[in-house]
Amino acid sequence: MGKQSKRLKNAYEKFDNLELFSVTDAVAKVKENAVAKFDETVDVAIKLGVNPRHADQMVRGAVVLPNGLGKTVRVLVFASGEKEKEALDAGADFVGGEDMVEKIKGGWTDFDACIAIPPMMAQVGKVGKILGPRGLMPNPKTGTVTMDVANTVREVKAGKVQYRVEKAGIVHAPIGKASFEVTKLEENLDALLREIVRVKPAAAKGTYLNSITLSSTMGPGVKIDPAYLKDKKV
Repeated sequence: MGKQSKRLKNAYEKFDNLELFSVTDAVAKVKENAVAKFDETVDVAIKLGVNPRHADQMVRGAVVLPNGLGKTVRVLVFASGEKEKEALDAGADFVGGEDMVEKIKGGWTDFDACIAIPPMMAQVGKVGKILGPRGLMPNPKTGTVTMDVANTVREVKAGKVQYRVEKAGIVHAPIGKASFEVTKLEENLDALLREIVRVKPAAAKGTYLNSITLSSTMGPGVKIDPAYLKDKKV
């Protein structure tokens, strides 16, 4: 067993995965257990009191995290004419139309986010089966099908996170890197939670935010005390 594997094993052995932490302590614990040789991503899993099989209980959207994600986001924009220039000026990494569709059909997916102007969606639909499963398909509900290309590109580059509740009623989302200061990760988590509360479906009954677990890419899950939700009034 390599040195890194032993450190990871030790982190799990010392850790009680049933223990509840304040958000500050939970973030600190995640940072402490991020023992990989790379800067691990910190993720949150939020269990919601919804049934995503019902359309009126679907929770999805996007939020700009105040401290970004600590990574370079490669953005593809499907646009033409003046909007193509706007996208490039705003910092888009790749811009095009049918040429990009053909490139994707050929197996290219070297981008992290995808934006499209509405007139291009017929073209984009041709690669929906490739983009969809990767979470890259532009969607009006997440603000990635828009004529406001420049602002959207800047937001995505700044750390706009898309979220969507999965079949089990859990939202998974990144909130930064393990190298971030505790306060920066806390602020990002708070922004995400407030957004998820803002879009609470009217059809959701009972407790909406059931549990929150933080983890780094290679580290164990750390559970946050539900009392945190009451303190934050989210």
